[in-house]
Amino acid sequence: MITREAAGSILTHAGPEIGVASTKAFTSQLTALVLLAAYLGEVRGALSGDAAKHLLQEFTKIPHKIETILQADQTGFYEHLARQFFRCSDFLYLGRGIHYPIALEGALKLKEISYIHAEGYPAGEMKHGPNALIDENLPVVVLATRDDSDPASVTLYEKSVSNIKEVKARDGIVISIVTQNDHLAREASDHLIELPPAPELLVPLLEIIPLQLLAYHIAVRRGCDVDQPRNLAKSVTVE
Repeated sequence: MITREAAGSILTHAGPEIGVASTKAFTSQLTALVLLAAYLGEVRGALSGDAAKHLLQEFTKIPHKIETILQADQTGFYEHLARQFFRCSDFLYLGRGIHYPIALEGALKLKEISYIHAEGYPAGEMKHGPNALIDENLPVVVLATRDDSDPASVTLYEKSVSNIKEVKARDGIVISIVTQNDHLAREASDHLIELPPAPELLVPLLEIIPLQLLAYHIAVRRGCDVDQPRNLAKSVTVE
């Protein structure tokens, strides 16, 4: 119906989404939006031809990098992590800049399929509320990746590490999503999930995968139906 009513449409070509809590649809939509943004940036002159070419070259490496993240699931890494946190009643997810929406999506996935209350919050506003919630029982998931070729990304990363230290100072439990070979965040975190390096604009495609896996394994450990969560339905079936 949407494609009939809209002036134009971009198809994700992701195939049917069986589970109510969309995962591959989210990733595919991010992919489509990156391609659209790159195209518009080049057409409008905001993105040089060389920059667009480099971005697309890096983009073609993303599927392989996702495969390496999924391989960690085969080792039982996320299942082990889930065993430690499936009894928790609350989670906090923090992200800065373009990583904030990924924090929101990570929190949404957890609450949708495990029925654990989870909140995504801008890391820069942590002192304006979430700080009051932090104690030794609250797991805090922090998105703290970095792209060393992008000064703005490095600045965001350094501020995210500061957030991690603030959580630890209040006895919170920190699960950090970081880029490989990150020593600064490693020292300050309780649990570390490492991702392959990627450009700042593409790393959200990698960040969401471990958040989806963590939500999945926690839900399974709690005995929840991950495909048909209670009280939810695919958006196409309801108004």
